[in-house]
Amino acid sequence: QVQLVESGGGLVQAGGSLRLSCAASGRTFSTYGIGWFRQAPGKEREFVAFIRWSGYYADSVKGRFTMSRDNAKNMVYLQMNSLKPEDTAVYYCAATQVVRSPVTSQREYAYWGQGTQVTVSS
Repeated sequence: QVQLVESGGGLVQAGGSLRLSCAASGRTFSTYGIGWFRQAPGKEREFVAFIRWSGYYADSVKGRFTMSRDNAKNMVYLQMNSLKPEDTAVYYCAATQVVRSPVTSQREYAYWGQGTQVTVSS
């Protein structure tokens, strides 16, 4: 079992940057695929990025967001650059034991963090 805790959200102006962190518990963390999802007010939660060995990104964030992981520290990061107001959402990290890459459906993730708010002002 994996427990996930996100941090690093906040308020930033358009064009700015934030780095989200996801701290994971569990001795087998390196065997999990990790995804980032986000949910804006009034919208469904959507896929943002995935990593097993390398990152995979939704078209809406490709070229602006970079996902990385440090298995020795049980940490996953989402570096977000060139932020836009439409990136405003609660961001969640999630863990999956599905072995293929990428895993973009939230229904295939068994473990979720509590979320961290990102607000981008125009």
